[in-house]
Amino acid sequence: MNFKDIANVSGKPGLYRVLKPTRSGVILESLDEKKTKFVAGMSSRVSILSDISIYTLTEEGAEPLESVMKKIEAEYQGDTGVDASSSDAELRAFLKSILPEFDEARVYTSDIKKLNAWYQIIRKQAPEVLQDTPSEEKEA
Repeated sequence: MNFKDIANVSGKPGLYRVLKPTRSGVILESLDEKKTKFVAGMSSRVSILSDISIYTLTEEGAEPLESVMKKIEAEYQGDTGVDASSSDAELRAFLKSILPEFDEARVYTSDIKKLNAWYQIIRKQAPEVLQDTPSEEKEA
């Protein structure tokens, strides 16, 4: 599994594994113990994690979510020290330690909470996604 196989559905909590496309949408399976499956139709907003980025002040303007999550894994190995009840300042300090050039005006506290929640889900249910593979190292 990789970031192209994991999706978020707007309005639904958690992350989902993309199983296969259908004529009217895509079949998804939740990344939790229940492994519930459902069809996300055309009206659902499904976002693939490999297509999501975090706004930065760099020349590129954004950092892919995949590289941010891999930086979190390299630095924290699972214990980020923040959660949904953390203060705004704590959450921003956490992201600044990972991505010092993030755009503070365009990245909201809710985005940082979601980033941390998604990281915890991926680390628990699909830890292989956070590891660098030899093919990725060759491409870089």
